[in-house]
Amino acid sequence: MSMLTPPDMGGKYRITGDKYPRMRPHRRRGRLVVVVVACGAVLGVAGWGTLQLIDVFTGGGGTATAAGVGCSTKATKATKASPAASASAAVAGVAGAAPKPAQITVNVFNATTRSGLAKTTADELKKRGFKIGEVGNATKQYDKKVTGTGILLGPAASLNTSLPVLATQLTTAERRTDAARAGTTIDLIIGNQFKALTSPTASVKALSALAAPQPTASTKKGC
Repeated sequence: MSMLTPPDMGGKYRITGDKYPRMRPHRRRGRLVVVVVACGAVLGVAGWGTLQLIDVFTGGGGTATAAGVGCSTKATKATKASPAASASAAVAGVAGAAPKPAQITVNVFNATTRSGLAKTTADELKKRGFKIGEVGNATKQYDKKVTGTGILLGPAASLNTSLPVLATQLTTAERRTDAARAGTTIDLIIGNQFKALTSPTASVKALSALAAPQPTASTKKGC
């Protein structure tokens, strides 16, 4: 009989063996772990939300994306402009330094086989306020060799002064400078594709832009 068996009990109620029964503990530890994990998750979410609010009210720590402000930080590639666009760009680039048409003397030379172009062009330029110098046929260097609408030729100092002003009257003309050339007179050499000067309305508009250029379309407010 085992020592654990009461004296008045025996038979099938007798306890035998050397192993003692153990009571199973309550499952409180597992519940505690679940509660701790849940509390940690709640605190983490709350902390993340707080950081987001701080970021919103402080401007995001001084960083901004291009999408947020509507501006691109990448430099755009340069594109080849047409003669008319190049003339407009040059006109806008010499604001405040361009002389008036009355201060510019223009020589008009005809490099085509069509007669009378030099005189009629010179008369039209005179009506538009320019001073007229020599009028006649082009020299051998240019005679019948100008394939475009014309060439505007002047001294190096005229590149950003008087040449852009004259270019408003024939926006498709090619512009050239001669460093060895003296004086301030400019040559207008009429080419084979010449039909007429730029319309008076367009010329006046270009001259106005030369005097008071507007901001380019690519410039955005706030960039």
